[in-house]
Amino acid sequence: MRYREKIVAFGALLTTVRRSREAGKRLVFTNGCFDLLHIGHVRSLETARAAGDLLVVALNSDASVSRLKGPSRPLVPENARAEVIAALESVSHVTIFDDDTPARLIAALEPDVLVKGGDWAAEDVVGRDVVERRGGQVLIVPLTEGFSTTELLKRARRGTDG
Repeated sequence: MRYREKIVAFGALLTTVRRSREAGKRLVFTNGCFDLLHIGHVRSLETARAAGDLLVVALNSDASVSRLKGPSRPLVPENARAEVIAALESVSHVTIFDDDTPARLIAALEPDVLVKGGDWAAEDVVGRDVVERRGGQVLIVPLTEGFSTTELLKRARRGTDG
């Protein structure tokens, strides 16, 4: 599969996930902005994929990122971010969503494993109740020290500011 084919609208994703489930595949879900992809993201996605057969990444839209991170973000437009994420071998499918949280996507997909980075406490993960109610698990992946988009941007700004 060429990587651009991994980028799908949510309706098509539902059909794909249903078929995969019927084939006995284990669905892993994660979401995020993925603005300025870095090694922490790559390692987190690799760990997520290892937890199941199919890794779905829900990518915050540009409007959603701006609401969550501020008017200067994202740095990279949603379609470009989606292509970069889709190009990773660990990722099965990418879908873009406009809500501030992935709650509706998680409720519809009912993943077997819900993955978030170590900056989240398991009890605060959106969708945890949906996943655990059906016997699934929440997996918190440790952060890669020194790598976060926010920290990288701060370092870049310090370097250019003087």
